[in-house]
Amino acid sequence: MNVREKLAKLKTKIPSEVLLVAVSKTKPAPLIIEAYNEGHRDFGENKVQELVLKQEKLPKDIKWHFIGHLQTNKVKHIASFIHLIHAVDSIKLLKEINKQAVKNNRTINVLIQFHIAKEISKYGIAPNQAIQFFDEVNTLNLLNVKILGVMGMATYTTNQSQIRNEFKLLKNTFDTIKNYSYKNISEFKEISMGMSGDYALAIEQGSTIVRIGSSIFGNI
Repeated sequence: MNVREKLAKLKTKIPSEVLLVAVSKTKPAPLIIEAYNEGHRDFGENKVQELVLKQEKLPKDIKWHFIGHLQTNKVKHIASFIHLIHAVDSIKLLKEINKQAVKNNRTINVLIQFHIAKEISKYGIAPNQAIQFFDEVNTLNLLNVKILGVMGMATYTTNQSQIRNEFKLLKNTFDTIKNYSYKNISEFKEISMGMSGDYALAIEQGSTIVRIGSSIFGNI
């Protein structure tokens, strides 16, 4: 199957209320255009330099999602156009995003990343530190950052029960934060979890955004 056929098949499996971010990292522009020509607009990248090059040459109505670990000194390169930053994992990064958003006279949407996996190599805030983190956020008056929800990555394993429990932990963390700080803020509603191998479990546990690459573009 080509990109168009894979994308169409995938969309029959994902509820309409769940946003599909097509992970286009390492993929050449012609493959992205194939998906674009089918009406898809949300694409995810995890390297700043690659994202900037693609943003410059591809259609301007693409909504670019940054899904990788973002260094503070790289924020300035994407601040003028990024649609959503998925993996904010520190107060320092949040402050820098706000600073660069002010410089570009815009508000930047972000998700806060939580560490739900067993692998120590993955980034994110410990779920048991969620309240403490948001207490600090609420003292900062970051007017040019809009926190829309949370993000997390499950352990890379075939153990479905473990993956399900990790996604459940992220959903519970979202609920805790929602009730604590965002009860009356309708924009705080996103849970970004689930990739090609585990998106069905993620949706089952409440995901609102899935990040899928290989099931659309293959493993090249």
